[in-house]
Amino acid sequence: MESLLSGLVTSTTRIKLLIRFFANPKASCYLRGLAEEFGLSTNSVREELNRLSGARLLSRRKNGREIHYWANTEHPLFNELISMVQKVLGIDQIIENIIGRLGDLEKALLVGDYAMGQDSGIIDLVLVGDVDHGNLLDLVGKTEKYIKRKIRTLVLSKEEYRTLAQRLEKGPFLELWKKPEAGS
Repeated sequence: MESLLSGLVTSTTRIKLLIRFFANPKASCYLRGLAEEFGLSTNSVREELNRLSGARLLSRRKNGREIHYWANTEHPLFNELISMVQKVLGIDQIIENIIGRLGDLEKALLVGDYAMGQDSGIIDLVLVGDVDHGNLLDLVGKTEKYIKRKIRTLVLSKEEYRTLAQRLEKGPFLELWKKPEAGS
């Protein structure tokens, strides 16, 4: 998973933090939560958070006794880091190999662990629209082999999505793709 970045970044903790923050740049985290999530000491996580903050890759704000961190969207490398993390997680392949070939798709959402920036090995996708299920199974199978992760899909009609949208969008989610507006 992290082997693509390990040639560039020598700290595995730093790689985990980059994936955590740049897989979903809207998410914020604090030191103890990250240390618990990664199963690492707070000192090792704090050291890397300080490095990434010092490089201005992360922003931070004190909230009571906790310091919350999130991806700095103003950093000149922000878009490149998102692209790199998507490649590491295989999200770029999902967009290219699955979403673009499904039929009349309205939108595709990433939900669950990956939407929080956690690489659990199972990618949860919500696909909205009229999808060819046979083609979807074939494309998912091929993409899973390529990215070495499982992909779970939930296909909803436009009406089903409207009914469930508030619940789906309450939890962590990331819009991967949206049908272009007519005339765009």
